Amino acid sequence: MNEHVKKAVREVGKAVIEHAPEPVKEKVKEVVVDKAKEKIVDHVRDKANELTENLEHARDGLADKLHHKAGEAKQKTRSVLLSAREKLRTVVKNGERLQKTVSSGQKHNDDRRVKGIEHIKGISNIKTSKDIKGVTKIKSYSK
Repeated sequence: MNEHVKKAVREVGKAVIEHAPEPVKEKVKEVVVDKAKEKIVDHVRDKANELTENLEHARDGLADKLHHKAGEAKQKTRSVLLSAREKLRTVVKNGERLQKTVSSGQKHNDDRRVKGIEHIKGISNIKTSKDIKGVTKIKSYSK
């Protein structure tokens, strides 16, 4: 409504209340109080509904953001695990190569192998009493 019309209605209402009899004034006061209570209750309800809607929007936004961050964390974890898997795979391959190298080296230099005829010592390799060192050939001996 126009501001002038509201002002005129207010002034007319005040004039009517001043000239009205006492029981009518009481009844009008009761009606006005009831209407004011209803308006306040409606206003509080509207505010509560607005806050509820804002809370729902905030909760939905937070849930979406949380879901998005969880997806990112899942992807990061997956990529880290895959890179760790690849690194472990290379470590295992290098370990297997090292094992093969070490085991092949042991096969060639293994003392447990059966020696051939060329490894058997002959009679010329046996020490005799003449090959034993004397006292004078020991370094710690001094005259």
